[in-house]
Amino acid sequence: MGAADIVPGVSGGTIAFITGIYDTLLDSIRSFDVECLKLLIRGDFKGIWQHVNGGFLLVLLLGIATSIVTLARVVSWVLTNYPVQLWAFFFGLVLASALVLLRQIERWTPVHALCLVAGIATALWVALSSVVAMDFGLAAVFLSGFLAICAMILPGISGSFILVLLGMYGTVLSALKNLDMLFIAVFAVGAATGLMVFSRFLHWLLHRVHSQTMAVLTGFLFGSLAVVWPWKHVLAWVEGSHGQLKPAQQVPVLPSQYLESTGQDPAVVLCVVLMFVGFFTVWLIDSKWGDNRIRS
Repeated sequence: MGAADIVPGVSGGTIAFITGIYDTLLDSIRSFDVECLKLLIRGDFKGIWQHVNGGFLLVLLLGIATSIVTLARVVSWVLTNYPVQLWAFFFGLVLASALVLLRQIERWTPVHALCLVAGIATALWVALSSVVAMDFGLAAVFLSGFLAICAMILPGISGSFILVLLGMYGTVLSALKNLDMLFIAVFAVGAATGLMVFSRFLHWLLHRVHSQTMAVLTGFLFGSLAVVWPWKHVLAWVEGSHGQLKPAQQVPVLPSQYLESTGQDPAVVLCVVLMFVGFFTVWLIDSKWGDNRIRS
């Protein structure tokens, strides 16, 4: 999840889906509730640890932190120097994940098909949207944090990409760089609120209308293939933390069109190989941990 979150446009929630820990993650997040607060007031730290599945969260956070520390420079270097090849790997990985999830929907009805199409359409709309301007003060900061964290725990939708679409990506990076504590605090409160509210909503959906929710989430993955498609044409740019330009709006194109618009080698053969590597990686993971997937 840490490695995925380093790459703009790839969701850590997608990796949680692939490895079968998504439902456990939602359960742990929603365990920060009134009962947890009562345990804290009583000073029952052992009870809190058991209530929130502390062992799981600790190992997960350590894994994410380790990945970010050890892989951040490597992934960033590959993304800068070999972006097409990296996106090709993620394309195979996400495609295989979507097909694995598709298998979990045992009975298809018109409602399930509609949910799948709605998920695909939503992810495509997010992927192909242009940047909007949010300039209504701290309320925009709170809303940005709320929406970004909701996207982050959804498979197929990147929280950082949502910030780009909201026109808040550069603003958030600048606030973090300059230690604007008011901005950071409001953003964090928005993110915490979004995490608490949305994790409960997702958990409720997965246990009340499981197959329909799975169809929507699978649609998100299929729709996100437009984001991880290796060959893209950039329509708009946004300024990053060090003044460098990052893509803000892109559309998928054919390798020949990519060559024509950028003058760079599309490396089709290598990209196809890497797509198969990504696809095969998910197949191996599913073979080993496939029975651990989301419970109805």
